[in-house]
Amino acid sequence: MKHFLSINDIEHLQQAVHEAIALKKAPYQFDTLGKQKTICLLFFNNSLRTRLSTQKAAMNLGMRVMVMNFGDEGWQLEFEDGIIMDQHKAEHIKEAAQVVSQYCDIVAVRAFAELKDKQEDEAERVLRGFAKYASIPVVNMESSTAHPLQALADAITIEEHQLVERPKVVLSWAPHPKALPHAVANSFVKMMKQHQAEFVVTHPPGYDLNPEITEGCKIVYDQEEALENANFVYVKNWSSYANYGKVLQLDTSWTMTQAKLGNAQFMHCLPVRRNMVVEDAILDSKKSLVTEQANNRTFAAQLVLKRILEAF
Repeated sequence: MKHFLSINDIEHLQQAVHEAIALKKAPYQFDTLGKQKTICLLFFNNSLRTRLSTQKAAMNLGMRVMVMNFGDEGWQLEFEDGIIMDQHKAEHIKEAAQVVSQYCDIVAVRAFAELKDKQEDEAERVLRGFAKYASIPVVNMESSTAHPLQALADAITIEEHQLVERPKVVLSWAPHPKALPHAVANSFVKMMKQHQAEFVVTHPPGYDLNPEITEGCKIVYDQEEALENANFVYVKNWSSYANYGKVLQLDTSWTMTQAKLGNAQFMHCLPVRRNMVVEDAILDSKKSLVTEQANNRTFAAQLVLKRILEAF
């Protein structure tokens, strides 16, 4: 594996999931693989789980870790070619990526969508800029349109907790006071297309995801109909894709409740707004898998870093 930019960069997802579960049982068995190797984690946006889990994963493999909050500490980057840099941007991605490549062996990047310009967000200028100009492997710690480490952790979680061979998994939109990106939902959909499951996406009209990503998926606009006989319910908010970045409605009838969840197990990537996205009673119950998902973020990242290191 050269780069890890998308969940589709992993061939044979189920094999990767089983390998990650094995790492979870013996996390230090490859603790010399990353000896004298350094990973640099570049954060253009805030993080809790992603930062700590990726750092722990690298340390489990014996790597050194450098962390930089680029949005606050670095120069503002320019991405356009041939531009006269006479405005507020002080450094070009070409130099930045090449310089970082001299200081470390792997670079991991986190840069969210701004939700202002669809074309600009989908261009993934930060992530693709590093992938283009860096001479070292690049790992996506969440970009404008994708969060593949989260999707891999979700796949691990489902595999560990599924009780039937082909579970029913529902991705349900939920209300949120802020406009949120599509990255988590996009990568979850892509992951589920590779998983042996009955998969349903449910959301109010106007909140369809990128149709190129959901092509072939069953989409239901009635939440309760979609949730019928579900084994796993993954709840996540996202803003409108057609009316890009807009909050069309704050429909609290889509908040996940115990009554709607039924016997299903509950999933969410965190952070989660209690009693807006989901009731307290669910999060505080044994049906909630959210802390398991967070724990599996370490082993998702460790699996990815292990495969990159093995390819050196």
